[in-house]
Formats: sequence, structure tokens, C-alpha cells
Amino acid sequence: MVKFYSSNDTYSYPFPAVTLAYFLRYPNPYSTHVISTDTIARHYDPEAQRLTTVRLHLKRSKLPAAILKLLPRSLLGASAAGDTQSFILEKSVVDIKEGRMDTESQNLDWQGVLSVVERQQFRRPTPHVAVEAKAGAEQAVDSPSRRQGLITLAGFGAGAKVDDTGETTEVLSSVTLHSHIGEKWKKRRAPDDAASNSDDDQPPKMGFFKTWGTASLQRSIEKIGLSRAQRSQPNAREGMKVVLERMREGGLVAVLEGMRRDREAILRGHAVYKKDDE
Repeated sequence: MVKFYSSNDTYSYPFPAVTLAYFLRYPNPYSTHVISTDTIARHYDPEAQRLTTVRLHLKRSKLPAAILKLLPRSLLGASAAGDTQSFILEKSVVDIKEGRMDTESQNLDWQGVLSVVERQQFRRPTPHVAVEAKAGAEQAVDSPSRRQGLITLAGFGAGAKVDDTGETTEVLSSVTLHSHIGEKWKKRRAPDDAASNSDDDQPPKMGFFKTWGTASLQRSIEKIGLSRAQRSQPNAREGMKVVLERMREGGLVAVLEGMRRDREAILRGHAVYKKDDE
């Protein structure tokens, strides 16, 4: 049982700006749940012109009331109010030569309850005219815009701004959700069930998952997770647009200043959050 969700979008900004905004998207006013971001590894292949980055995000969230009704808080590590924290592992590969970026993010916590994998494909639009595509392919690697893209991605100048050139970047987003709740329990119970079948006088043991039904519980959790993923996508897009607009208006200086203000606001909110828990 797997739930799947996908969406298409277009940013009215050139590909180098969008890729840079992706790495600078946290924090922003639409992602106050992101507590921290750390870069674990980064590698650039000069021959293939590919930048590979692995990052770790720590996010705070409030579990849906429907989930708290299905599962005990002790299993989810949630507070009495349903607040919890989780780590998200993100891997991205920017192919500067081809003008594309592929990303994949996955939760590291509570995978036994619900595994959530989000993938995004950022693309520079394909030319509509075949002749233009053929001619452009020969010049693309050495074109001024491509070289500028390399410069922009590698190190955006502090005072540089994104020019409104009319270029766009297409993005395909998908989310795959799979619940494994109860599967480990079933494997552990299998030997016990086999032994109990040999003793007709022994009454069956009914645990939480067995009472609910593993398949039914998994479907319910995946459905709730899918609904939440669909609601979160507009905020993710708006957060990217905030960063891109800051870049357009004031370059990297404006982006960093905006990040500083957003981080301070998040820390203030986090302090209140912790105080309420005490």
C-alpha cells in the first residue's frame, strides 16, 4: 500500500537563481517549523559539472489529531499537545551542463510509522523549435548565459541581483508515502502464533495492532499523510518565491538579511514553544 502525489509548477526566474534559492530557502516566513539545517557532504565534479550536496534538516511539527487518535503518543515520541521533532535527509544533484537539478528528501524518524519521500526535478525549459534546440545545443556549453549560470551557482555576488530576463524554471514535485506500521509486530508475533496454534486451550493474545488490523491502520495513516503533504506544497512554493523575490530586489545581501530576521523569529517562537512544554 503506497500513496503518491505529484504536482507541476513554473518559477518566473532563471534556473541558476532557482537552484541557489533552493539551498537558501530555510528559513523563510513559510517554513517556521524548520529549526536547523546542516550540510553533511558536498562534492563538485568539474568534468561532469555536477554539484552533489547532502544536508540534514531538523523540523518541528504538530501531529494531526487524527494520527493521535490512531496511535499512542509514546509510540510517536510526541508531547501531550502532539508536538514532535524529526530529522529530514536531503540529497540534491545540480547538473549545470544539462540545466537540471534533482532532489530527494526523506524522513529519518518514525519510518516504521510512515515513510515520506519527496522528489523534485528542476528543469530549464526545453526549446519548442527543433532547429533552435539543435543550434543552441552546440553553443550552450560556452554561451554567456551558461557561464553566468556557473558563476551564479558557485558564488552569487553579494551585490548581484537577479535580472528579469523572462526566463523560467519548471519543477515537477512528487511525494511517496508508505506506512510500515505493525509489520515488525507481525514478524515478531509469527513464531508465537505458530506455537499457540499447537495448544487449543491457549486463548489468542490481542494487541493494539492486531485489534485494529495492520492493513486498515496503514491505509488510514497513509491517507492522513497524503492530505498533509498536499496542504504543505503551496507553502513550500511560497517560501521559494519569497527567497527569489529577495534575490531579485537586493541580491544575496537581501537574502541573508531576510534569513537572519526569519531565524530570529523562529528562535523566539521556539523559546515560547519550550516554555509551554515545561
